[in-house]
Amino acid sequence: MTSSRPAVIKLYTALVPVLAVVVMLAYNVGVYGDNAVGGSNQFILLLAGVIAALIGFRNKVPYSVMLDHVSSNLKTTTGAILILLMVGALSGAWLISGIIPSMIYYGLKILNPFIFLPATLLICSVVSLATGSSWSTSATVGIALIGIGKAIGVPEAMAAGAVISGAYFGDKLSPLSDTTNLAPAMAGTDLFTHIRYMTITTIPSYTVTLLAFIIMGFTVTPHGAANVGGVFSAIESVFTVTPWLFLVPAIVIFMIVRKTQPLVALVIGTLLGGAFALIFQPQVVAKLAGVEKLDFTSAYTGVMNALTVKTSIATPDPALNDLFSSKGMKGMLDTIWLIICAMCFGGVMEAIGALHKISSTLLKAANSVFGLFASTVASCLAVNLTASDQYLAIVVPGRMFAEPFRDKGLAPENLSRTLEDSGTVTSALIPWNTCGAYQAGVLGVGTLSYLPYAVFNYVSPVMTLIFAAFMIKIKKLPVK
Repeated sequence: MTSSRPAVIKLYTALVPVLAVVVMLAYNVGVYGDNAVGGSNQFILLLAGVIAALIGFRNKVPYSVMLDHVSSNLKTTTGAILILLMVGALSGAWLISGIIPSMIYYGLKILNPFIFLPATLLICSVVSLATGSSWSTSATVGIALIGIGKAIGVPEAMAAGAVISGAYFGDKLSPLSDTTNLAPAMAGTDLFTHIRYMTITTIPSYTVTLLAFIIMGFTVTPHGAANVGGVFSAIESVFTVTPWLFLVPAIVIFMIVRKTQPLVALVIGTLLGGAFALIFQPQVVAKLAGVEKLDFTSAYTGVMNALTVKTSIATPDPALNDLFSSKGMKGMLDTIWLIICAMCFGGVMEAIGALHKISSTLLKAANSVFGLFASTVASCLAVNLTASDQYLAIVVPGRMFAEPFRDKGLAPENLSRTLEDSGTVTSALIPWNTCGAYQAGVLGVGTLSYLPYAVFNYVSPVMTLIFAAFMIKIKKLPVK
């Protein structure tokens, strides 16, 4: 049984594991770069847990108490882990069924050189919502749009800002995004509650962004025409593109609106995706199974592989090949591993009384609801600046602020929304952050060059503070 009474600990002692994890993670990300989330960050979190445990032993906190807190923490993530696995399966099913390619196909149809910047924002938003990945969106459609913009006279920095704004809209809001799953897991709420609550600040932020790019569009004079015919041909040569495929996401969205359990909605969406793959894309399934003609066994193999392991579908356009790939359930294991290790660190910190001490001190300093939100935003930015990783900018503040939000009587979705509004999107604005470095490298535009035009990324944390300052849609915990 987990003890509810936290150990007595001084503030400077409680901060030792936090400072240790920030320093170690910053160094680790510097060494491993983009690969840090593949395992080394996870070990650092466990190592920080060991440091916290040594402090606990020194303060005579029993090992069994620490283990009980870790077990309790891990238990709370069971739903999130199952959802993450199903999100991986869903992404594979929606890829081979042609749902994701069709979203990209119809998204590109709206491209018009006279409204290039807002159209770029909308296209990248559609693609990132469909894929859940800002990185894949930038590396595929984003690169193409930068080239098209350059050809028709749109400044590269503006085009890059529109690409990144749209890409992070999906990274923040898509149920297929790992950060969108990670934030509610850290805060203690469920995926679809988090997404619904996040739209409250995201829609105003996106509206401001769209208006900004419409206004920017009047400041440039495009010339020529955008040629994306090659992309359309490449998609059509592999997939059957039809509006009927949108029936599956429509059903899933309907279930979400009707407040169906997230796991149930994802399972149904995955099964429907697999069925639509056999109906509309039998040639794709056959190719994945390594046969020319489908039978029951090969159909089963092709669909099952897409749901569980990495799947890549080659097209005549090499730029699309990275986009038309999915890692399945297996691809979610790094994020799951990160959650487990973060819960181990957080559990030990709770057992030794460190989180309680830090939380109570923060509550004294942030004696208002706005102060608590502002402290969370500042912490997310600080971790993005120091540890240089958007996952850690969600995990570390998420564990630190879960208790203060509860103590203030605030529902956990307030915290999960703030983590995304300030942790996920600002990572691309920092040149030495893995996200900022990646986006600059892929798009060929310096981070500081596109920063003024990445409107969505810096409006989002401002919007969440505005809502907190005026107590707009701040959900309270039910009174017991």
